[in-house]
Amino acid sequence: MDHNKTPLFSALRRHAEQDPVQFHIPGHKKGLGSDSEFREFIGHNALSIDLINIAPLDDLHQPTGVIEEAQKLAADAFGSDYTYFSVQGTSGAIMTMILTVCAPGDKIIVPRNVHKSIMAAIIFAGARPVFISPARDNNLGIDHGITTRSVRKALERHPDAKAVLVINPTYFGICANLKEIVDLVHSYDIPVLVDEAHGVLIHFHEKLPMSAMQAGADMAATSVHKLGGSMTQSSVLNVRKGRVNPHRIQTVISMLTTTSTSYILLASLDTSRRNLALNGHALAEQAIQLAHQARQQINEIPGLQCFGEDILGGEATYDYDPTKVSIHVRHLGITGYETENWLRDNYNVEIEMSDMYNILCLVTPGDTSDSVSKLIIALRGLSERFHEGAEARELIVKIPDIPQLSLSPRDAFYGETETIPFKESAGRIIAEFIYVYPPGIPILLPGEVITQKNINYIVEHVEIGLPVKGPEDRSIEFVKVIVEETAIS
Repeated sequence: MDHNKTPLFSALRRHAEQDPVQFHIPGHKKGLGSDSEFREFIGHNALSIDLINIAPLDDLHQPTGVIEEAQKLAADAFGSDYTYFSVQGTSGAIMTMILTVCAPGDKIIVPRNVHKSIMAAIIFAGARPVFISPARDNNLGIDHGITTRSVRKALERHPDAKAVLVINPTYFGICANLKEIVDLVHSYDIPVLVDEAHGVLIHFHEKLPMSAMQAGADMAATSVHKLGGSMTQSSVLNVRKGRVNPHRIQTVISMLTTTSTSYILLASLDTSRRNLALNGHALAEQAIQLAHQARQQINEIPGLQCFGEDILGGEATYDYDPTKVSIHVRHLGITGYETENWLRDNYNVEIEMSDMYNILCLVTPGDTSDSVSKLIIALRGLSERFHEGAEARELIVKIPDIPQLSLSPRDAFYGETETIPFKESAGRIIAEFIYVYPPGIPILLPGEVITQKNINYIVEHVEIGLPVKGPEDRSIEFVKVIVEETAIS
């Protein structure tokens, strides 16, 4: 295939150059109807290709023209049999994977540290999650992926599961042996779904971990926008034929996708595919080298620790993506949250994320030696400010056991509920989500029975000011639970 071509983007440019008289949406009509300040800032070119699915530009919901051609080029670039463009982000692609293979009552094996879109899809599908606890790193206070051993145990207990979902790589760039897990799951003739949100570059360089398609997975939701150069909210769903039905995938993704699809986002996917297919190896190599340089310099800064190949060797740490620069700040006596705010306030440096003990910085093809140098200068300033006399924070990562699932998440989410004081909710079935950071694992999900240990753990986090997310009551004083029928006397 000729990866110099950009069928969709080229069609958009040709259409804009013809300057047609438009009597269709969007109503801004090439920007003339937009706010003047916004129009001047965004520019004519962008507004001229903010179009809809008119005949020359194809239709994402039933592609037969330039979008179909662009998706075929993407499939070739990513090593898949089919690739579907998503303007609903990777969340939309993840939901598509699960809704394609799961019907009401079906089991799906998933890690406990899943993205909220996975639980949303399980609720929509009416599926029953079988959770696997991720491997916990007690030195860094983060979670890795699931292991082959834990997947084998889950399959032995639940051979009727309709799918196994794996995160590869994790947010922190760690990978288990994906090929081994895929082969194991396929021996049960069960499809493997991969949350590959943070792995678009791994397709294009041999120094990076194996991609989902290379490992033989059946579907992978991949964020091109996170690391691959496309615009925010644009992702792809890569598919290998055999265990999943591509026609059903098209139907499901269409159900989840707006009919007013953004052609600017689609064009950014088309052009990013070209850039990655032609230059991906060189772009990844540059990012890898910059990340290695950053890691080496960070490890020379007093009080900071940045793992690299030294983390490898365990079943859950089979490989890693060096472009995810995770920095352990516990020995400075401050939290990752405090570090994030300090870097912003003092050096105008924005990081990807923070938790109790770490910050995460992403080095991408958009970085240069100059941007990395600014990060190093800021981190040296951080160390100079906090290291002398600092007392390392005690690393405590204790997560309560996974609660008993008494109702399917969908039945609980849509069930009759009442709101009661959270501290008095032990023994009740929760009807909403509660996530605690760190490490981001859901402590309670709809349908699970609340235990006193859950309550104590969550209240402890709230009282010391750490983020607790999910419930409608952000103060976590009250929680929604399923109404219990009382006996008739």
